[in-house]
This record gives sequence, structure tokens and C-alpha cells, in this order.
Amino acid sequence: MIIAVDGPAGAGKSTVAKILAKQLGFLYIDTGAMYRALTLKALENDVPAGDEQNIIRLACAVKIELRNNADGSLSVILDGRDVSLDIRKPLITQFVSDVAKIKEVRQVLVKMQRELGSRGDCVLDGRDIGTVVFPGAQKKFFIDASAKERINRRFKELKGLGQDVSEDDVAGDLSNRDKIDSTRKNSPLRKAPDAIYIDTTDLSIEQVVGKMLGFLK
Repeated sequence: MIIAVDGPAGAGKSTVAKILAKQLGFLYIDTGAMYRALTLKALENDVPAGDEQNIIRLACAVKIELRNNADGSLSVILDGRDVSLDIRKPLITQFVSDVAKIKEVRQVLVKMQRELGSRGDCVLDGRDIGTVVFPGAQKKFFIDASAKERINRRFKELKGLGQDVSEDDVAGDLSNRDKIDSTRKNSPLRKAPDAIYIDTTDLSIEQVVGKMLGFLK
């Protein structure tokens, strides 16, 4: 069974998708982490976000692995090394949407995502899982929240990771990512017609997961 979880940045989709997968005993696939890993690779190789040809070249050569750990966490392995924390840094967040909007990059990573998803029961989260990656997913969710709440959640998340950011920084970043993700020509962020919409603004993580499990049953 394939469960697709889509939604904008900061809505909490990765958090609930990860917990849902653990409770179901499914594989969890964070597709956004794959784009972040590629962005890290590009920056480490001094390839700017606007250099599409060289980013495409890196996408075709890079090896990205996602490992589900026993404690429910996810390890992101880039060419053999763990970059789980590195890909969450502000610099990666600043450029990941520019990398993710490149058509050929999406084609390469979507192929990887489909290969991972074909291995068995899984929960995938991202921007285009229910519309492009797995349009035939047995269950689809679109996780959303108010802009104010998304800013607050992302700010707390980054501070928890020890990053020196302000709420204004986070607000500006989310606004920019929302614009790029929703207006890009290739696989824009949108709700699949058959996806279940859940507004998480006033819900706890447990309540959201409970709702999702309810729809699955």
C-alpha cells in the first residue's frame, strides 16, 4: 500500500508521515530530504542554484539513500555519508526550491522515489507525491496549516536544531518557498483531487495522526 502525504513547507507533513509510517510498520520516504541532499551536493561542489546543467549532471551521478532507524528517525545518506543534520541548515533551505524546480532533476529523483516506493508498503511525503510520483496511491492526504502556524512550527524546529534564526527569517523563507513551489512549471504544489485535506492549525501531532489512521481504517 502506498500512502501519499503532500502539503506546503512547515505544515507538519514530514512529522506526521514519519509517525504514521512507524505505527503502520511501513517504510517512510521523505522526498524533500532527497532534494535537500542534492542541494547540499551542489553547494559543496560550488555549483550555484542557477547552473541547471551542472545540477542535472550531479543529480544523475549522486547516490542518495534513506534509512529508517529503529527509533523512528530517518538517516539521509549522501554518497556514503550521513548528512541528516547538514541538509537542515538555513543555506540548504534557501536554495532547495530553486534546485527542486528543475524539470530534469525532478525526473531523476522521481525515478528514485518510485523505485523506493515499489519495495513495499510505504508512506511518502513531499509536494507532488499524490499528483506526479504516485498518482495511483491508495490513500492521499494534503496536510496544511495557517501561514502564522507554519512559521511558528518551523521556527521552533530550527531553534531546536541549534540554528540561529529569527521569525522574520523563517517567514521570508516560507513565503519564498511557497511562491516557487506553487508556481513552478514542473510538478507544482497542489492538492490531488482525491486527496483528503487536513488543516492542522489547531490540532496536535497526535490528533492529526489519529485522523489519518481513522481515514485509513
